[in-house]
Amino acid sequence: MKVLSVASEVFPLIKTGGLADVAGALPLALVAQGVEMRTLLPGYPAVISALSGPSFVHTFENLFGGRAHLLAARHGALALFVLDAPHLYNRPGNIYSGADNLDWADNAERFAALSWVGAWLGRGAVAAFQPDIVHVHDWQAGLTPAYLRFGGERGAPSLITIHNIAFQGRFSPAIFPRLGLPDTAFSSECVEFYGDVSYLKAGLACSDAITTVSPSYAREIMTEAFGMGLDGLLRHRGAHLSGILNGIDTTIWDPAADEHLPHHFSQRKMSGRAACRAALESRFGLLGTGPIVTVISRLTHQKGLDLLAESLDELVSLGCRLALLGSGERTLEESLKNASLRHPGRASVVLGYDEPLAHLMQAGGDVILIPSRFEPCGLTQLCALRYGTIPVVSRVGGLNDTIIDANEAALQSGVGTGFQFTGFSRHEFIDAIRRMLEIYNNPDVWKILVRNAMKSDVSWSRSSGRYAALYQTLAA
Repeated sequence: MKVLSVASEVFPLIKTGGLADVAGALPLALVAQGVEMRTLLPGYPAVISALSGPSFVHTFENLFGGRAHLLAARHGALALFVLDAPHLYNRPGNIYSGADNLDWADNAERFAALSWVGAWLGRGAVAAFQPDIVHVHDWQAGLTPAYLRFGGERGAPSLITIHNIAFQGRFSPAIFPRLGLPDTAFSSECVEFYGDVSYLKAGLACSDAITTVSPSYAREIMTEAFGMGLDGLLRHRGAHLSGILNGIDTTIWDPAADEHLPHHFSQRKMSGRAACRAALESRFGLLGTGPIVTVISRLTHQKGLDLLAESLDELVSLGCRLALLGSGERTLEESLKNASLRHPGRASVVLGYDEPLAHLMQAGGDVILIPSRFEPCGLTQLCALRYGTIPVVSRVGGLNDTIIDANEAALQSGVGTGFQFTGFSRHEFIDAIRRMLEIYNNPDVWKILVRNAMKSDVSWSRSSGRYAALYQTLAA
């Protein structure tokens, strides 16, 4: 079976978040399921420069305002189509926004172009790759199912995966005439959303199936509280919606072979973990004793980092040491940085993102905090389990599905892997921290918890099978 994946970012070529990790890992996991996946992505400068010996496939003389070329290439084990459209993608800065942190003014055209080419490929335009299924990711590729539906020849069945329903690709209706869709597409049955154009809604309304990245999140987004205005549509299409849990690439996230670690370790041989812990203490300037509590996150309201800022003084007073890596909302950056300055040697914040440092934090930390208000799946806690770092998480979305709360019954049964809290309040959060500390101060029980975490299957093996089965159903 051949599947075309359409995504705006793919690790290791270009990454701003978990979407890239999934789009990069899923094709490799599907090989064992007999699925050949090729990914279409934009030709950002970082992508073009990483390609070795790309081959020319097609020229589009006027693709949303300029000439563009479609290239075929490989990057490691990844098979790719790259849309080389300099007028849309050849620019510095973040792939979605400029140096001023504002979205690129032509994002509507940039990702309509990606979707249009995705549908063109989905209708079998390239003889060498005739897809049986078109699998698109998030709003950036959300118009693809609409172009497949309204573009004449039907083409392959389509599937859209929601990685975060909060990001919807919503634009002024003035963009609609430039999209090349018929007037009938500007309706509540396709792209129209409260008078605007929504690329994500178009994908949800026009695709043959919808998935999201965890079973709990699939249930949550059909409610008003989590559906971000799309819950009614999702309830209407509920029979076509499923939650398939994300995995991680366990060859990249492997404490026994991780190239970013000063020492390696495994569940059977843990001695190297102490050296990683010492390296982490040195990197963040942490002194004294107590569990090292890490945070690796975008600093946003969604991720609940305002709750951490409010609780940081109490966290330190309870004996924890904090190492935080992240960037995001300026007020949160300042709040967390200022809070850490009150506790030199006990709390330290690094603003930005550093992939090698993230690996060291997973390997050297004792605990990782993920107090999200909502979390479609989350990959950070999966990496933490793999490295024996114990998650403290809010009981939402994929965090609910991947972490088994170490309550008394779970500890007696030997299945606990972390700590969950319900209700987004400082009281509930600190209560989870206190429960964690009680176990941490009992080394024998803590070792069992670490062992349980590292035994967790966080790979793509089961989920890739579910995707393959869904592809087969759609193709039939």
